[in-house]
Amino acid sequence: MHALEKILANAAGKEAVASGETVNCKVNLAGINDLYLQTLRSFSEIGARKVCDPDKVIVFLDHFAPPSTIKQADNQKQFREFCREQGIDLLMDIDQGVCHQILADKGLSYPGEILVVTDSHTTTHGAFGAFGTGVGATDLAIILATGRLWFRVPEIIRINLEGQLSKGVFAKDVILHVIGKLGADYGVYKAIEFTGPVLKQLSISERMALCNMTTEMGAKTSYIQPDEITLEFLNSKVTRDYKIYTTDQGYKYTAEHTFDVSDLKPQVAAPHSVDNVSNISDYSGTPINQAFLGTCTGGRVEDLAVAAKILAGKKINPRTRLLVVPASKSVFLEAMEKGFVQTLVEAGATFVTPGCAACLGTHQGMLASGETCITASSRNFPGRMGHHKAEIFIGSPAAVAAAALEGEIVDPSKYLD
Repeated sequence: MHALEKILANAAGKEAVASGETVNCKVNLAGINDLYLQTLRSFSEIGARKVCDPDKVIVFLDHFAPPSTIKQADNQKQFREFCREQGIDLLMDIDQGVCHQILADKGLSYPGEILVVTDSHTTTHGAFGAFGTGVGATDLAIILATGRLWFRVPEIIRINLEGQLSKGVFAKDVILHVIGKLGADYGVYKAIEFTGPVLKQLSISERMALCNMTTEMGAKTSYIQPDEITLEFLNSKVTRDYKIYTTDQGYKYTAEHTFDVSDLKPQVAAPHSVDNVSNISDYSGTPINQAFLGTCTGGRVEDLAVAAKILAGKKINPRTRLLVVPASKSVFLEAMEKGFVQTLVEAGATFVTPGCAACLGTHQGMLASGETCITASSRNFPGRMGHHKAEIFIGSPAAVAAAALEGEIVDPSKYLD
């Protein structure tokens, strides 16, 4: 079996499982965000009254942090009341940040875990050797009531990354390149495993970005086999016991792809699809109204660090605004301690409360009709960050910072000597 299959088999109390099989599994941790008030309604509608195990439930007030409408405020009020009534201590209020970074910061993401959140980018946690997946309100309500959920064991695709990353090329460029080659619907309800020597060049932060965007291929989950880089991070965060599963020798993948990234240039996904990918140089000179750095895909300390390196002692272009959204309070505090926040503010950046912000298109940085944005977040379809006639380019945090500096899309490599 594959390591992911072993995780599911263990949670289902079975000796073995195979792709295509449906299994009923215990869930280690279930997360709800404030976009999914329907979860609480569904919980009541199925006749449930008491959460099965409050210690295995976490609530995130991250999508509307802080709320900008009365409806959003009422959603969050109802979640706070539900947590008090049900004895759920893991309430992450509006000061904490976006769910996936919180889970990493607090050591709640670890190998062998089944982690289910009402957020499609829960694939992020494959970076820790977990089975992380997103579900809707009704499925999450079932977990609240029973502590379990059914899964169809996914087929598994191996993506082998070889070569040496060039200056100015990051995990974001790698995953955009992969999605551009394979397509946005290539991995629907499949698992994506990353292997190969390039992983040794990627920090946990970069691995999280890689796994995060497998969602944009339609993936059910992702996986990176835990190694010394994983363990170094986990030893500083995780206080509970966990088990690291390994894939059996000779396991047969549904498909395997190898990408040599040695000659890869900085990439960009152009409007209006995440698989509309080209070298960033193809769009050099495209004027930018807004540069957006942050959230669960591109708002970690390393991302703010590279932006600060590019912008140190400089000013952003007067025709461009730079929005920075730290992924969590922990990220924000560390970036302040290291001076990145001051550097970016002095360069002209506007900081936004840690969380999702404009990424989901409801507040804190909306785009007007005809405006163009380059973002380190994950999606660029029409209306994603505001008006449906705005245009969104996806690039690395370095590309975002360089565009903010020059007021147009530019290859960021020249700023990274």
